[in-house]
Amino acid sequence: MKFIHAADIHLDSPLTGLSAYADAPIAMLRTATRDAFTNLVTEAIEQQVDFMIIAGDLYDGTWKDHNTGIYFCSQMGRLKKVGIPVYLLFGNHDAESEMTKKLQLPDNVYTFDTRKPNTFRLESLKVALHGRSFKDRETTENLATGYPAPIPGMLNIGVLHTALEGNSAHANYAPCSLSELHAKGYDYWALGHVHDYQIWQGASTVVFPGNLQGRHIRETGPRGAVLVTTDESGIQNIERLLVDVLRWHSLEVNVTECNVLADVVHSIGKALDALVESAASSLPLAIRVSVIGKTSAHGDLFGLELQLRAEVLNLAATIGGERLWIEKVKVETSALDDGAAVRARADALSDLQEVLEAAETDPVFLKSLQDELLGLVNKAPLELQADVPYFKDIRAGDLAGLVRDVRPGLVSHLANAE
Repeated sequence: MKFIHAADIHLDSPLTGLSAYADAPIAMLRTATRDAFTNLVTEAIEQQVDFMIIAGDLYDGTWKDHNTGIYFCSQMGRLKKVGIPVYLLFGNHDAESEMTKKLQLPDNVYTFDTRKPNTFRLESLKVALHGRSFKDRETTENLATGYPAPIPGMLNIGVLHTALEGNSAHANYAPCSLSELHAKGYDYWALGHVHDYQIWQGASTVVFPGNLQGRHIRETGPRGAVLVTTDESGIQNIERLLVDVLRWHSLEVNVTECNVLADVVHSIGKALDALVESAASSLPLAIRVSVIGKTSAHGDLFGLELQLRAEVLNLAATIGGERLWIEKVKVETSALDDGAAVRARADALSDLQEVLEAAETDPVFLKSLQDELLGLVNKAPLELQADVPYFKDIRAGDLAGLVRDVRPGLVSHLANAE
């Protein structure tokens, strides 16, 4: 017997922060969650699985229109034609309280109750599926404790949307511990909510399949579901099914040995070449390049993120054609000199450095700077509000860090420009 366990599909998840990039592959990113789910359904048909489990967050909250539901029903129709049932549990994003639109689902789709745990018995397969959907998004009670005892003589599968212990990066919904799951006596726990693939073996096999498609830079690497094979003795094999259509990658480039902008561009080009050569898949890559290191090129890079991005875009087009998209280039370098060399000059540049150092603790200057910058911050597009770390400090009037961070780059830039 074979079944697919998927979770966190987030159909039609909205894009954020992409309007700032004219070259972003908007069409590909907009349809990525659907395309990945279509791939999953195709895998289910080709693998001739006995059933599919979706362990929560099929949707991404309320629908903007009915097209999301119509698309899902069309994919369920493909599975119905070949006799594959689907067991669907609603998580926090598609909780009963979150769903403003609903469509009648095909009769091969079975949903877990929101009021109490219920069990689907698949007598011909000797399988029992136990689960409980979220009624409310903010479900913080331990749902697992109410799940029924395992049914003797059946392969018992628990379906649960949970943060599980130790996953502080995810909202603490339906929390429970790994030991509680093992103690329940089920053969397999089909979990959802955590977007990274994780597996634990023990009294039970406990699996987060991860989400089907990475949607932003915090969801890097391959994404998909799992194909589970069983026999009379229990779980025999768990195989990842990678169905994503685009992958996110974070690329750090250390430019400590670089002296000027051209050296930095060359180093990034070598890193991009190596990434493409080592990639296990030919899928398109969305890449964030972070330039790090204590370098004498720091002054050249100060304030030139846009020019550097243009250079990196040119490299990406040369190396990977349409396969590479540069999501962002972040300059996180620091000056090679701590300021001692500039102080020793005893000229206008050293005077400027002293003024900037004093400005860090000058309340009148900092208040004036805040007043000047607030207008810019308040007019900035919404997607930049969370993306620019200094915006929060500017609003709070905490600008000492901003001045401290800007000083070395500005002084180094002016020194290099002489």
